[in-house]
Amino acid sequence: MNHRIQTGIERGLGIRITAVGPDFLCGEMPVDERTVQPFGILHGGASIVLAETLGSWASYLVTADRPGARVAGIEVSGSHVQAVSSGVVTGVARPVRLGRSLHFWRIDIRDQDNELCCSAKLTVKVSSGQDSVD
Repeated sequence: MNHRIQTGIERGLGIRITAVGPDFLCGEMPVDERTVQPFGILHGGASIVLAETLGSWASYLVTADRPGARVAGIEVSGSHVQAVSSGVVTGVARPVRLGRSLHFWRIDIRDQDNELCCSAKLTVKVSSGQDSVD
């Protein structure tokens, strides 16, 4: 997974997957010049990219045994509850509901002190590869 995410926005933000379990997927992102906003704190958009990356990869893994299945995030939102100005943030994606065509994920992002800084929700559309996402 880390090899595949090193080509797009994930590479630019330094995102990497750190752990996969039976009911979670974990990843991290540095808080540095690539991910902060002009006031020197973690950009909310960067947190949302981390959340969507983790939830989308988790859905991909859930559907890996379905030939031709494709996943795409269709809605993402997050509440930014604490500012982070340095270090690394860690996100954990856990399923809320895994249906046949829709997956719902909660992704909590915490700082190095294990303080919650963002709580996100992601909806992922699962299609057969022939279905349209739009």
